[in-house]
Amino acid sequence: MIKKIMCFCGSGLGTSFVMEMNVKKALKNLGIEGVTVDHSTIDDVLPGAADLFVCSADLVPNAEKAGKAIGLNNMVSVKEIEEKLKTAFEEDQ
Repeated sequence: MIKKIMCFCGSGLGTSFVMEMNVKKALKNLGIEGVTVDHSTIDDVLPGAADLFVCSADLVPNAEKAGKAIGLNNMVSVKEIEEKLKTAFEEDQ
């Protein structure tokens, strides 16, 4: 069950924070509650750190070593995030 999402980028600053804010918007739009969303650096992507990792498409191989991951082509697209989160939550049930 997805209860914790970690958005990450190489440095854990701007891009991951924008993804965090957009993931929160997408979850709200989808009517999904009770999920914690944080942002961090690639160094914090470890097994058990989150139930789902969200990152740019090029970093997915790093994330998949730690668990389930969503790779984004456009990290500021709430629409893309919504579509991929919807699929991830459906697969999780």
